[in-house]
Amino acid sequence: MPRKPRFFLPGIPCHVVQRGNNRSACFYRDDDFAFYMSIVDEALQKHHVQLHAYVLMTNHVHLLMTPATPEGIGKVMQSIGRIYVRTLNTRYRRTGTLWEGRYKASLVESDAYLLCCQRYIELNPVRAQSVAHPGDYLWSSYQQYGNGKIIQCLSPHPLFLALGNTPDERQQKYREMILQGLRESELHSIRRCLQHNYPLGNRGFLTEVESALEQKIGYVGQGRPVKQLDGEL
Repeated sequence: MPRKPRFFLPGIPCHVVQRGNNRSACFYRDDDFAFYMSIVDEALQKHHVQLHAYVLMTNHVHLLMTPATPEGIGKVMQSIGRIYVRTLNTRYRRTGTLWEGRYKASLVESDAYLLCCQRYIELNPVRAQSVAHPGDYLWSSYQQYGNGKIIQCLSPHPLFLALGNTPDERQQKYREMILQGLRESELHSIRRCLQHNYPLGNRGFLTEVESALEQKIGYVGQGRPVKQLDGEL
């Protein structure tokens, strides 16, 4: 069966998900999470990619990024994978692959879905029942957007900055949005688009993406909601 292609465009946010092989752990202790984020920071700077949101779960990661070049995100993921896997294999005297095949990637229409996708990412630990509130989970961008902690590698998207005139106003508005959760239709759309590497947005956005890429790429319409994406929460 042919692999589903992934698409990247300069200036267009993209939701990336990578899982541990066979849903096994890819982080074992806090040092691993911290080391992963240090690699992310270096790769983002080197390849001119902005990171808007993230969550590091025990067996998978979510990253919401905007590249300056079509190759940026691919290079970031390649760099992270190469350095992190090599270090973990040495640290724990393990061999073999760590990640499960190819990561998933879905372009995101900013105006309609950017903050929705960001909340989906940061609410992941709550859906996994790891914590009762995203603010209680350490390895997530909510620590900055909701709790006010400065995370060096994060670049808040303009839509987040537009939530208020001051950091306090933005945090308060965002905390209110987080409490509202996500509609089942939003969960369904995000998961289906990730599953197929399709853009997340309306048909107008799809048309713009296809025009920029000069090819047809597919579209997820209305359908039966799914609770999980291949084991993803």
